[in-house]
Amino acid sequence: MAVDTGERLAVDEVLSFAQDLVGVLRASNDRDANAQTGAGARMLLSACRSDSDDLELQMREHQEKIHSCKEKIDKAKSETITDDELNALQKKMEEKLQEEKQLRQELRVLRDELDNLDRQRTSIEERKDAVKKKKKDMQKAERTLSMCVSVTNIMPNFEDQEKISGYIVDKTGKKIEKFEFEKTTLPVEICDKLWKKI
Repeated sequence: MAVDTGERLAVDEVLSFAQDLVGVLRASNDRDANAQTGAGARMLLSACRSDSDDLELQMREHQEKIHSCKEKIDKAKSETITDDELNALQKKMEEKLQEEKQLRQELRVLRDELDNLDRQRTSIEERKDAVKKKKKDMQKAERTLSMCVSVTNIMPNFEDQEKISGYIVDKTGKKIEKFEFEKTTLPVEICDKLWKKI
């Protein structure tokens, strides 16, 4: 700021000197020389005024910046907190971080449970589909069995797993005669014997 003041005084002295020079030249009798010197002095005066205006503008800008910095410093000082407040805030932040950690763990557990439930749901849906398919296959097998019984009049007994057994039935499905064969009996032999019975 002292440099700016010194420059301002130097500029003021140059302006004063230029004005004095213009005054001297106006008093002189040599017109051409005076006119030329006056024009030079006016140009010098104009240049000095322009420089003076620029310097004054720069000085105002610097003063505004200094004022802004002072305001920022004051604001920073007012916003500064004590060690006790800082410790309390730090403790509160650590508590919040601990809560966040606990919530993340609970969220992880919930995600695992959701994944498990989703797998169970998928498994149940697959089993449901398998039961539907089995039921459909069973209905198809029952229709096929019913058709075979109505055509051949022979109803197999699927409950007896040790022997090949069943019943010969009439057209109404009434059991007429029971038959049994060992599992070792040849299929051709079984067919012949059953054919003879119907």
